[in-house]
Amino acid sequence: MVVIVNVQSQILKAPDRQEGEGPWSQLIIRGATLINGTLAPPAGPVDIVVENNRITQIQVVGYPGVPIKENRRPKLIPGGKELNAEGMYILPGFIDSHAHIGGTSQGTSAEYVYKLWMGHGITTIVDPSSGNGLDWTLNEKKRSAKNEITAPRIRAYTAFGQNSKIPIATDEQAREWVRNNAKLGADGIKFFGASPVVMAAALDENKKLGLRSKMHHSQTYVGSWNVLNSARAGLTSMEHWYGLPEALFDDRTVQDYSLDYNYQNEQDRFGEAGQLWKQAAAPNSQKWNDVMDELLSLDFTLTPTFVIYEANRDLTRARLVEWHQEYTLPSLWDFYAPSRESHGSYWHNWGTEQEIEWKANYQLWMQFINDYKNKGGRVTVGTDAGFIYELYGFSYPREMELLREAGFHPLEVIKAATLNGAEALGMEKDIGSIEVGKLADFVIVEENPLNNLQTLYGTGAIKLTENNEVVRVGGVKFTIKDGIIYDAKKLLSDVKEMVKKEKDRIGYKLTQPGIPKK
Repeated sequence: MVVIVNVQSQILKAPDRQEGEGPWSQLIIRGATLINGTLAPPAGPVDIVVENNRITQIQVVGYPGVPIKENRRPKLIPGGKELNAEGMYILPGFIDSHAHIGGTSQGTSAEYVYKLWMGHGITTIVDPSSGNGLDWTLNEKKRSAKNEITAPRIRAYTAFGQNSKIPIATDEQAREWVRNNAKLGADGIKFFGASPVVMAAALDENKKLGLRSKMHHSQTYVGSWNVLNSARAGLTSMEHWYGLPEALFDDRTVQDYSLDYNYQNEQDRFGEAGQLWKQAAAPNSQKWNDVMDELLSLDFTLTPTFVIYEANRDLTRARLVEWHQEYTLPSLWDFYAPSRESHGSYWHNWGTEQEIEWKANYQLWMQFINDYKNKGGRVTVGTDAGFIYELYGFSYPREMELLREAGFHPLEVIKAATLNGAEALGMEKDIGSIEVGKLADFVIVEENPLNNLQTLYGTGAIKLTENNEVVRVGGVKFTIKDGIIYDAKKLLSDVKEMVKKEKDRIGYKLTQPGIPKK
């Protein structure tokens, strides 16, 4: 989703970095169990050596349950830094393949969003449509690359046609816009839809320039241009699932819209979208397999963003998750509220029937995504948070859980969150797995995330001890980006303080858990 605001508001700009230790000429992370992002099983204890922001050595230093072999350990050089991670787990930095940096319409500053992401181990994000303006996003990208701010590294995509002085209606106009977008420094383009002539030209030109592309196939265009058309023309990845069921139609050419449907009515749009997958070809049918096989042959990437629509199948859960109380800004909560004008605030009359439709929709959608993965297709983790009761950072482990629900093994979930995301961006030589030669992006946790992905939430998971004591465990302990060590829990504590101060400032009260009201 995107709200194009095109402002350079100072409220958004992240402050100069005050957090994080390092970098050092040498960093050695000692004694962790390695989950490297390649589907390899966990192994450890290992010592990982980083020099000048590149992994130079991964050394096995012993066996589980017995003392570490000190004679196997890499030596620390003068001026180096040791980080004791014994008993912990180390993973590659997470990549959010669909991550908006908030904006004035939500009242969310960049610092707020970045710290929620970094507090959950997200070290790279793709802003899929530069909603704050491309110049602003590229400036934040440069500041992050220099580690002048506490933020993930940023890839900036532009919404196709954004800031064009005239509507793009011809082949040459499309190509000219694409060339200019590349000159401005964008990493890619986010498409929503256009005429087939314009789409084909834009994708062809973008591909020639070597840039990446994403698409949310708007229902206003899917009748003439679905996912197969896009993939054939050179689109590198699709967001959500719009355009995919339409490519799977075998007994119709258009969604079975109610006759009083209006696309500008958000409940019509999202309510009836929950009926769409059952209108497509059945799982494992010839049409199902043919579409999947062609997408596979084109090395096409799927970024399902299951999490952003989860409220459709359980609105109460989405509204009442525990982190809203302390981590959701009042302005963002107000942005989520039902409205006939705000995008994604379509709870006009949402209830049992809509949720049942969407639960069935998810079953078919998840089956396609899992089948695609099983056949070797690339699936990434993206969240689209900031809409529909989904909060930045916290939505990431939930998306991982939903991939697990779809049928992914936890190791496959980690690969989707790391190496697959890097490959989709063409960055796999630098990030996405823990291998010699790659950049020093890591997530360090105290609990085994393969046993329980919920331990990756900033609020952790509830556990009963042998002494019958209820405790919280988990949450990311350290997020390391470019060899700089961040205390992930402190970043989230900063966010809690931001939210508390804002509530105190405006007199915001909680009258019911998870439902703040003025």
